[in-house]
Amino acid sequence: MSESAEPAGPGGLTTGEVARRLGVAPTTVRTWDQRYGLGPDRHTGGRHRRWTPADVARLERMCALTATGIPPAEAARLARETPAPASASAAPPPALPRRAPAPEAAPASRAGSGLRLGDARQECKGIARAALRLDAAALDRMLLDAIREHGLVAAWTEVIVPTLQAVGRKWESSGERYVEVEHFLSWHVSGALRRAAPDTAPDRPGASVVLACVPGDNHTLALEVLSAALAERGIPVRMFGGALPVESLIAAVRRTGPAAVALWAQSRTTASRPLAQHVAAMEWGVRGARRSPLVLTLGPGWSGRPAPGTARPHGLADAVQALEGLATR
Repeated sequence: MSESAEPAGPGGLTTGEVARRLGVAPTTVRTWDQRYGLGPDRHTGGRHRRWTPADVARLERMCALTATGIPPAEAARLARETPAPASASAAPPPALPRRAPAPEAAPASRAGSGLRLGDARQECKGIARAALRLDAAALDRMLLDAIREHGLVAAWTEVIVPTLQAVGRKWESSGERYVEVEHFLSWHVSGALRRAAPDTAPDRPGASVVLACVPGDNHTLALEVLSAALAERGIPVRMFGGALPVESLIAAVRRTGPAAVALWAQSRTTASRPLAQHVAAMEWGVRGARRSPLVLTLGPGWSGRPAPGTARPHGLADAVQALEGLATR
């Protein structure tokens, strides 16, 4: 019997039920348990393991972190270190809809290359193969096709991120033998985002958005897709890229008077809550009508509660929606 068909019982959810709740394969949940120590905190008698709400909350944090492109090992470390919400241990998880169990005979797809892609879209498999072959022309064509067919946000979330995660897992498990593939894929994703995006929208006073990585952080890819998505919507963007020094960030905000500032931090060692709060407190304009920017803290480095005066969107779509609503007022 597969675990996806285990009967529910007292003491928590089965592995199959947890997998359905998270939208991942049961093998993924088992791998996270075995490789990264994200299994249930308590063990019950019998053959099957049971997951409490706190256990599930930790796995949900793992999913959210890996969705940003962060390598699984680092995501697992952050998921373990971030305290679960107090409510996670006080109430049972909501009832799960019943679904037909997945066929046991269907193994995780490896795209013919050792990359585990599970039930990912067909485009992911083609992109993974092209990246492993270091086939630049094919990779560019498939990335652009995915963006044109699904739109920037959906292509990033459902095609590009799963492929980047698969390449990251391959690199992590192979003794850094595939670093060139990860760099190659990231570079071509960046190029595809720029080619697919429309021209930068003309500046409108008080409507622009500043995008930058915090000092010490060079992970720009998620900001690049955000920049492209905002350009699609006619929102003026000023993109400053990786590791912008504090003084330069402050100067850029003062010079441009943006509606919002989005700060990316990949790890908690670079995320600076005092910096985010300082930017949020900046003001400009005439007396009686002074304005401050909305500061969005993006990336897994900002895990935990948002810094006072800032907002933390949950994913690319939420960030786009928040910035679109603000810039079009």
